[in-house]
Amino acid sequence: MIKKWIATGILLTGSIAAMAATPPNVLVVAQSLDDITSLDPAQGFELTSVQTFTNIYQRLVQSDPENPTHLKPTLASSWESTPHSLTVTLQDNAQFASGNPIRPEDVIFSLGRVVKLNLAPSFILTQLGWNKDNVDSHLQKVGDNKVKITWDVNVGSAFVLSLLSAPAASIIDQKTVATHAINGDYGHAWLNSHSAGSGPFKIMKYTPHEALVLTENTTAPGGGPKMKMVLMKNVPDAATRQLLIEQGDADIARNLGSDQFESLQGKPGVKALALPYASLYYIMFNTKAKNNPDLGNPKFWEAAHWAFDYKGIAVDLMRGQFQVQQSFLPQGFSGALSDQPYHYDPQKAKQILKEAGIKDPHFKLVVSNQPPYLDVAQALQASFAKAGIRVELTPGISSQVSSQVKEHNYEANVSSWGPDYFDPNTNASSFAYNPENGSKTLAWRANWQIPELSKMTIAARAETDPAKRTEMYQELQRRVRESSPVVIGLQNKKLVAIRDNLKGYVQGITPDMVYYKNVSK
Repeated sequence: MIKKWIATGILLTGSIAAMAATPPNVLVVAQSLDDITSLDPAQGFELTSVQTFTNIYQRLVQSDPENPTHLKPTLASSWESTPHSLTVTLQDNAQFASGNPIRPEDVIFSLGRVVKLNLAPSFILTQLGWNKDNVDSHLQKVGDNKVKITWDVNVGSAFVLSLLSAPAASIIDQKTVATHAINGDYGHAWLNSHSAGSGPFKIMKYTPHEALVLTENTTAPGGGPKMKMVLMKNVPDAATRQLLIEQGDADIARNLGSDQFESLQGKPGVKALALPYASLYYIMFNTKAKNNPDLGNPKFWEAAHWAFDYKGIAVDLMRGQFQVQQSFLPQGFSGALSDQPYHYDPQKAKQILKEAGIKDPHFKLVVSNQPPYLDVAQALQASFAKAGIRVELTPGISSQVSSQVKEHNYEANVSSWGPDYFDPNTNASSFAYNPENGSKTLAWRANWQIPELSKMTIAARAETDPAKRTEMYQELQRRVRESSPVVIGLQNKKLVAIRDNLKGYVQGITPDMVYYKNVSK
């Protein structure tokens, strides 16, 4: 709950106090922060993390929120390309929040540390053939304000620029981080809860599961923010978030459920927004789950397609705030399939399981306790039950569930996946790619060995003819849809409520596109 404020607007412990309005120079955001595992761009891969990265870090290039397929120069001022290189010129006189200048050395350090740390988002950059042993040879300072980026794999410079727009490619202040490095960790432990970027805000204070406070960076390249501070308060309960936005104790309420969203329609002082979003919801099975070998049987996955009540969830439960989408490219991306070959047929699911000799189909389903994940999971529990499949729900806070999945310590998981950059490869490289180097893609998390699909994914990534490339991604989608332990069913919209005096709030179609810079009251 919103507690006691001091004059600067920083939240402190104290008694609950209703307020007529939030401070004029502080943006108060009510949402769950329980998904945060790290605030280091080399590791953070959850919704709250990547949304924060957009506001505290900058990249060489970033998507235009109004036209996401268009990349705009951010810390780069220009670049020159060859078939296997980009030579990037940095902005003149750009500096980090610390006051340190942004140098080619910072670009080299930032991209290299992602590969060397080899944490969850590293697969984005290792697609360039980089690894901890060779990445330094692919990043070179070639002038006071220029850095040359090279790669050996067969991809074009346009694809590389897309990768460089991902949150993992955020540029970090090497000089600041160096003072906090411990045992060769490239400052990772410190960056889990601090920032060293050039974005319009910087981290002032982070208390896990309580609050994240950002304060203004007036020297940010491109200009400082209009608000002095952003307070993101952990409010795990969606109904409480609704109450806070209604009372004026919060300026933005994120991650609302359908009930809260409908209840807020027409409420005075509040705007309820259903924003287009490229996030796909799926149920994923661990093909090597201990004590449940049936989950590795493709017939089990096939039955799951027919036990998934797509329209019941999208239309009845979520009241049209989801749409059915059964392929790994979301609507809005080039090459996304729009046909829906599966529908809810529990009797057909039963028959498939019977013919496969699966006599006691069951699994434990770990899921975030936040909406809409738990709502979707409960609906699937009911629809799978009619197909004779017992589902035991195990809700937990988002970060714990995420850790379980990444450690392969689960049987099944309901979650969502959003693109990291605007190129079809962003989802193909996770749903249809599991290379031998152990990149932590969704296929890897499912323990799904797919050498043929991985080769097809690499070939599609390298293709430069647009029409042929689209055909290749459509074929990949069909292959994954027909036989995968990741059963995709839904594409959603983000349900957000804002106070009606708020101006300049922008949220784009990908998970990281949350912009607080131009917000004012």
